[in-house]
Amino acid sequence: MRDNKTKQKMMLKYNQSDVCIDAIKPMYQGFFSLNEYHLNHKLFSGEQSATFTREVFERGDAVVVMLYDVEQDNLLLLEQFRAGAIRSSATPWMLEFVAGMFDENETSIDVAIRETKEETNIDIIADDVTLIMKYLSSPGGMSECIYLYLANFDSKTVSTGSVFGLDEENEDILLHIISREEALRLLVQGKITNAATIIGLQWLALNYQKLK
Repeated sequence: MRDNKTKQKMMLKYNQSDVCIDAIKPMYQGFFSLNEYHLNHKLFSGEQSATFTREVFERGDAVVVMLYDVEQDNLLLLEQFRAGAIRSSATPWMLEFVAGMFDENETSIDVAIRETKEETNIDIIADDVTLIMKYLSSPGGMSECIYLYLANFDSKTVSTGSVFGLDEENEDILLHIISREEALRLLVQGKITNAATIIGLQWLALNYQKLK
């Protein structure tokens, strides 16, 4: 038992203070940005690494909302086109949860409420929303942090086949009300392939009984 505690203390013992950033050079600035970091960090040997460079895609942070009707055991999935899926996916139309980026001076709860209204026409309030986790989507080359939320809603008030989204953002979003079991079948069949939805559904599979 003592050995396990010792091993746990050895895990993740370094933090931000163990990284030295010499320079950040902008490489591209558009809707997203790309920066070149010149940095060094402490090694597991206790020594300091040589200075090296890494390109980091600065996408900004995002919020994902898993809309789940606890009483009916139903989920809301959004179907929409994603250009990033053209190269490697059987179809670039994804089954997803509500998701969106931060606007200026917004909190993560603000984003959850706004994006849910824009993408589904469902009104939620802060009391409806529970943080499941925060995670890094691809820390090897991207700084994006995802805030994954659970929000309760009444699935009887939503019609499958409704289409929403903002024209100015070229959004064309088709709504699907499906059972939790059907969503998990789609996951097993490989028809849900985006990370946020996979992570949310796996969390729900482990925790749905605690929500009732």
